[in-house]
Amino acid sequence: TKQPQGSSLLLWGVTGSGKTEVYLQMASKELFEGRHCLMLAPEIGLIPQLVDRCRRRFPSQVFEYHSACSEKQRISVWREALNTVRPLLIVGTRSAIFLPLHPLGLIVLDEEHDSSYKQESPMPCYHARELALERAKKTGAKVVLGSVTPSLFTWKNLAPKGNIALAKLTRRISDKPLPA
Repeated sequence: TKQPQGSSLLLWGVTGSGKTEVYLQMASKELFEGRHCLMLAPEIGLIPQLVDRCRRRFPSQVFEYHSACSEKQRISVWREALNTVRPLLIVGTRSAIFLPLHPLGLIVLDEEHDSSYKQESPMPCYHARELALERAKKTGAKVVLGSVTPSLFTWKNLAPKGNIALAKLTRRISDKPLPA
């Protein structure tokens, strides 16, 4: 799906339908055009697989940013984001939404329905999805909200009522049936 700058898309796909491949193809376009990409996962446990897929595609452009990284690593990624002239793809958890990526071309929230995107304590309290949508409005970045079971917030904001477009992936890549 081609999107105008600053647009948002719900990528609603069954398990194994290729959502990650869609993210990677969109990231490829943004990186080629010189814009940074941010891919968020709700839990640290999901990061290694996503980082591995990203590094196979973009070996020298992928960085991790989450609480399991050392303070030194996080500072290093922050500085890289702040000072680099080459486009980066940062894979992280909700706190990565604050990284100073300019120009920012794409923000992906995989499993957007997950409650882990909401920081309730300690302060500051925020929801990474809402910050991603707001940041996209201000920067012209694209937002992709991927999910098998989208949140009520996202359903409520689907076009024409809201400002989020919908793309469906209804079949698994392997054409294997879904588990019972």
